[in-house]
Amino acid sequence: MQKEARKTEVHSTHSVNIITVNLPLPTDLLSIMNIHQMSLPSKLKELIVLELFREGLLSTGKAAELLDMPRFAFITLLKQNNIDYFSESPAELSEQISQADALLKKELL
Repeated sequence: MQKEARKTEVHSTHSVNIITVNLPLPTDLLSIMNIHQMSLPSKLKELIVLELFREGLLSTGKAAELLDMPRFAFITLLKQNNIDYFSESPAELSEQISQADALLKKELL
């Protein structure tokens, strides 16, 4: 059995480098994901961006930009995939709010 050649292409679009990867996948995986083969590239990109966000490697703004969607749409996508938008504890959020309030009061003076 001949191995399928793996091909990587680099394209430049709007000064952003794009890499195209040829990735052989079992058809069972498509069935499990319940998506059509034509939707696979965008779904894989979405899954990669979601995981990078989950790992704290992407902000919501950058993730939304990579998926070419508004930030609110990305936040909605997080909810649909049961990914927490806030990773801070309630105490950490309270502290951040207090710091923001202090900065606003300082600017108003």
